[in-house]
Amino acid sequence: MAFNYEEVSERKGFGRQLDAILLVYTVAVAIWLRFPIPGRPGMSLKAIFFPRNGLWGGMRLRSDIFVSALTRRVFSLGGFAAVEHKGADAAGAIFIRHRHRDGLETLYGPAPQNFFDGEDDGDRKFETRLTAAEPQAVADLVGRERRFDPDLWLLELEVDAVAGLFVVVDQA
Repeated sequence: MAFNYEEVSERKGFGRQLDAILLVYTVAVAIWLRFPIPGRPGMSLKAIFFPRNGLWGGMRLRSDIFVSALTRRVFSLGGFAAVEHKGADAAGAIFIRHRHRDGLETLYGPAPQNFFDGEDDGDRKFETRLTAAEPQAVADLVGRERRFDPDLWLLELEVDAVAGLFVVVDQA
């Protein structure tokens, strides 16, 4: 459908106001999405207010969905996974207890925010809290964490290797 200038010029009253509003809206959306900000290559108004990583933290998978997906992935690899403690559905901290064949355990917890270099991709990142520790030491640490945050998730894994299941940040 072609734009007919004569038809628009014949409109009166509210029709012309509506045309003006739609024109302003269209230009505003074009500026919002496309036009760069002078002196800031690659930046637009949208990128400033809604950056990919989020000015307010970005989008992150809900805790219950992350735990469910990780559990299914471990089962698909032939391992075993169980939720030992169910936390808050939307934003509970997730701790992962990895049991080894020799009876020792490794505990992974949420990585502190200072490990992120400003370019957070939305993935949950974990740090190693205890490595190849006795089960009682892991239980004590988890007990302290649960007293501090009763909404945490505790997921127990029995799998040969956790590499590729979740992101573990390097503390160095």
